Amino acid sequence: MTTPVTVAGKVFLIFYGLLGCAATILFFNLFLERIITLLAVVMKAVRERRIRNSGILPPGIRHDFSAYSLPGWKPSVYHVMLILGLSAITISCCASAMYTPVEGWAYLDSLYFCFVTFSTIGFGDFVSSQSAAYEYQSLYRVANFLFMLMGVCCIYSLFNVISIVIKQVLNWMLEKMSCLFCQRCNKASALLGRRNAIRPGSKGRQGRCVQQPDSDGPCDSDTEGRRLSGEMISMKDLAASNKVSLAIMQKQLSESANGYPRTVCGSSRHNGFSGGVGALGIMNNRLAETSNSR
Repeated sequence: MTTPVTVAGKVFLIFYGLLGCAATILFFNLFLERIITLLAVVMKAVRERRIRNSGILPPGIRHDFSAYSLPGWKPSVYHVMLILGLSAITISCCASAMYTPVEGWAYLDSLYFCFVTFSTIGFGDFVSSQSAAYEYQSLYRVANFLFMLMGVCCIYSLFNVISIVIKQVLNWMLEKMSCLFCQRCNKASALLGRRNAIRPGSKGRQGRCVQQPDSDGPCDSDTEGRRLSGEMISMKDLAASNKVSLAIMQKQLSESANGYPRTVCGSSRHNGFSGGVGALGIMNNRLAETSNSR
């Protein structure tokens, strides 16, 4: 357990730590880039071999496939995360198999030491190479250094890849949440949620609210505020959903006002129907026409 004691040693550690930690992070990043490059080459070669064996390539480029296929192809981040995770587990298991007989720890304690050390947490409850003498001490120290170097590289690279996956998951969750709280997306659920409200023409308006791929117009939301405020239906919605029936009613009322029902009502009295005003008059006229046709 070597630590600085003098003031000069502590000051030197501060400045050396700034440069040393920055250089170590750079080394880990370069290691991750080389790992990704190696995985890309291996996985690209495997994919090219599968395509060659499938027999779907033209004969002219069968021998020079790498120059024509998969330009700039890179492996998936999930494949890289899986391979780095398996590598870290393999190194930890091999190192634990070495620490268990040499240090006298349990195998689970050795795995715990490997993770704490490789992730640079370093609690200090388990420390290797603290005994006065070991059998094959030089070989054990070299193996300890190599295991720690490879383990830290794999764990650090795995942490970087996991951070990318976490970022993608968070972006997906934020996108879903923004869509959930979007008024356009909530409009359909709000309309379906009010079962007792009468909303003629809601299907048509809902269909207009959902934009088609080739349409770039804004969503029709002029009555959205009234519906969300608790109003059952607006007059504009009623008129939009009953355009045909309102036009027929308007025509019949106009004919009634211009004297058309008088002639019909005259004949209707012979059939037992009396005249009326408004909707009652229209109904009587319809009944009179039906009776005349009979």
